Amino acid sequence: MKATYIDYKDTNSFSRTMLAYLAGNEELTSFYGNQPTYEGFEKQIQMKSSFAHREILVESLKNQYGDLLNDSPEVARQIDLLAQSNTYTITTGHQLNIFTGPLYFLFKIACAIRLAKDLKVKFPDQNFVPVYWMASEDHDFAEINNTRVYGKKIVWDVPGISGTGKMDTSSMEAVVRQYIGMLGLSENSSKLAEIVEEAYLQGRNLADATRVLVNALFKEYGLVIVDADRKELKEVFVPIIQEDILEEKSFQAISNTTKELEEKGFSTQVHARECNFFYLTDEYRERIVKNEDGRFEVLHQDVFFSVEELKQEISTNPERFSPNVVMRPLYQEVILPNLAYIGGGAEIVYWLQFKANFDQFGIPYPILIPRNSAMITDDAVASKIYRLDLTFKSIFKSTTALQNEYVRRHTTHRLNLRDEWMEFNAIFGKIKLRAHKIDASLAPSTEAVQARLKKAIDNLEKKLLKADKHNHEEALIQIERVKEKLFPNGGLQERSENFATLYVKYGDDLIKELIKHFNPLDFKFTILY
Repeated sequence: MKATYIDYKDTNSFSRTMLAYLAGNEELTSFYGNQPTYEGFEKQIQMKSSFAHREILVESLKNQYGDLLNDSPEVARQIDLLAQSNTYTITTGHQLNIFTGPLYFLFKIACAIRLAKDLKVKFPDQNFVPVYWMASEDHDFAEINNTRVYGKKIVWDVPGISGTGKMDTSSMEAVVRQYIGMLGLSENSSKLAEIVEEAYLQGRNLADATRVLVNALFKEYGLVIVDADRKELKEVFVPIIQEDILEEKSFQAISNTTKELEEKGFSTQVHARECNFFYLTDEYRERIVKNEDGRFEVLHQDVFFSVEELKQEISTNPERFSPNVVMRPLYQEVILPNLAYIGGGAEIVYWLQFKANFDQFGIPYPILIPRNSAMITDDAVASKIYRLDLTFKSIFKSTTALQNEYVRRHTTHRLNLRDEWMEFNAIFGKIKLRAHKIDASLAPSTEAVQARLKKAIDNLEKKLLKADKHNHEEALIQIERVKEKLFPNGGLQERSENFATLYVKYGDDLIKELIKHFNPLDFKFTILY
């Protein structure tokens, strides 16, 4: 594959807050820690050098993987490295989307792998392990129970329960067959079919199935997959669980930060609650709230705790306390020797709301890395783009804008009426002067007539352009088809299509090419063809 890169701002696809972060806007600097540069990483390594939970982490990971490590030697090596004080993680996270969900799932992980490689070159005395954090405790099943292959939506249509990681995949046979049936017949499609069958049709829960699938795709790169829904890991987090629930410390810190960001004109993504934990069992995941009588209630379950009972429950069964979106980042940084978090645009925005909370708990705040965004096409489409006198940068404009620009560039007629309007303006200048001499109050009437004429001239220009489009109909249809191919459903390819179609075409080279061409610290949109 070949690669070209464009600025994120030129894609018209990312928020003002995310673009401001990338531009180093001074108004945002107090909301994050070290800069996403090699100098920033050097400082971050010093901040995280005293990480204390390596033995617990390594033992937990080995238990999570079990026999899967037997044919994943590079992963096993990376897990062993985590026991060493000079080893750090580069983490990305995502929900347990079936079949990995949209394409950017792979982009996140490829970005983490490439950044870990780059850091090893820059800091050869340290080790850097790429990590995929599975959001196994998330309960929003509707967000993960579907994917799109060749534009067709495939849905695992069963009721969601508890944290999605606990869901049994035994009901997935029909949806797996549907997915495999979309892949066609080839060596690559057969390989992918074997991977998904092994992952989803062996009686695993969704978390373990996702580990098998993602490990099969990335094990040669030493990706370590973390399922933090584990008692031994939650035990490390017990003091913060208690402080958040009983003292509402996170609510106060994050609410203040949210207000500050909004006062500066930046968008925010999440809102903290007085209690930022759910109560998690195999059957449900429900919010914990404090009632007026001082007791704590698990909503919709008729379960109540006094303060002392809650303290005892947190101490005895910490695995039942599941962090929400504002506490999960803190939990991640407590149990990992982590330097950076790689997330999408919306994730970067909501992480900016959390630094004050990290500070009050004395937890080092990670470097924020916007994940690589990309579009993958081929030489045929690239050639068509250039034949249509377009560029990979201009293709991000709307279809109508591209078509209008094409007609204006290639027309044999003059389609604008600017010269004529300048003549009308001169005439109206004389009319205004004459009207003012007769009666000064006539000025508004004259301006109203001028405004109506301007509107009529503009409408006539649009009609001239529309009429001339018939002379370029074939090219305009091609522009429309290129846009439909590169922007399915009018959005970025990475947010819609599953990786399956590209894997069938490129096989294992797909991931190799992503890692090869992604430059995580350059912050450019990548186009591969």
